[in-house]
Amino acid sequence: MGALSSVKVLDLSRVLAGPWAGQILGDLGAEVTKVERPGCGDDTRAWGPPYLKDGNGESTGEAAYYLSANRNKASVTIDFTRPQGQQLIRALAAKADVVIENFKVGGLAAYGLDYASLSAINSRLIYCSITGFGQTGPYAKRAGYDFMVQGLGGLMSLTGRPQGEEGEGPVKVGVALTDILTGLYSTVAILAALAERESSGQGQHIDMALLDVQVACLANQAMNYLTTGVAPKRLGNAHPNIVPYQDFPTADGDFILTVGNDQQFRKFSKVAGFEHWADDPRFATNAARVANRMTLVPLIRQATVFKTTAQWVALLEAAGVPCGPINNLEDVFADPQVKARELEVVLNHPLAGVLKQVASPLRLSRTPVEYRSAPPLLGEHTDAVLREQLGLEPEAIGILRREGII
Repeated sequence: MGALSSVKVLDLSRVLAGPWAGQILGDLGAEVTKVERPGCGDDTRAWGPPYLKDGNGESTGEAAYYLSANRNKASVTIDFTRPQGQQLIRALAAKADVVIENFKVGGLAAYGLDYASLSAINSRLIYCSITGFGQTGPYAKRAGYDFMVQGLGGLMSLTGRPQGEEGEGPVKVGVALTDILTGLYSTVAILAALAERESSGQGQHIDMALLDVQVACLANQAMNYLTTGVAPKRLGNAHPNIVPYQDFPTADGDFILTVGNDQQFRKFSKVAGFEHWADDPRFATNAARVANRMTLVPLIRQATVFKTTAQWVALLEAAGVPCGPINNLEDVFADPQVKARELEVVLNHPLAGVLKQVASPLRLSRTPVEYRSAPPLLGEHTDAVLREQLGLEPEAIGILRREGII
């Protein structure tokens, strides 16, 4: 049994941050019921191509984006803009431990599905609201999306080629990282609230904001600014506090060199054939290398182009110097370490037969992650959930379907 097998989650969220949190909880064993709009469902069901293909190579209509964040869930379609649908949601929330939602601030209050309304019928309910800017502040009513928050929250000011280089300019991260991080922080908050409920017996409201998470995850760069009052600038693939710690060209491409201390730099210098670098006062310490970055980095770039990426990786690994290639995703899933860690899993899918997915990175020795079910088809479990969780008879479910409530 999973670590959270006794936990029931009602997932009212769409797109990525909320569904990501719901998937993590589901991977850990929670019973997750995903509520979607009849007819269209989660927005990301239509965010394609690409779409999953069946055994004949035909599209199933299931977008890869949706499939990335919704395994281990049951899909129920309910129109909660109508009173009967609201009653169903309230009945499900009365039996739930956790609700996850990412509607605009105040958006669910009109339907009686906000925290105040649902906690009145279930005082143990943990209600996690995910928005762009939080429940308070001058931006609270604004819609917030990952790309916009990457810019507003400072991440893009740190990401991209430095001013004056070819292709200069701010660049977003290649995945919706702010959404993913918000999903992770939301999961942490939910688990903390579940733990606290063990002693208090009470649920609580969790106010998660993409902007809050983005600013918090600026980490050392935020502290670089707060410590000095000087805003960090884009460094491309270089590190603001460590040198050399970036990409370098090779005879057949590029590789990444991540020297973390002076001893590693001495080892690298010896492998590169320039052992005297480690004794040069301009480069002997990391502080000196950071100060003389513009001198040292071109020297290293001139040296690395004479060997292939594979040669550099083999030589530096043997010397104990951290380094690695820059893989595309085909390379990633063919990598022996990725294979050894079984980071690709295969699930049964009702339309495609099989579905490849990325495994959870959570490794628990006694209560491991379980891959119980593929991301559900829209409304796949409506009848089963209403019957098993709410005790509705087939006749009552039939009436709700004819009236368009489900």
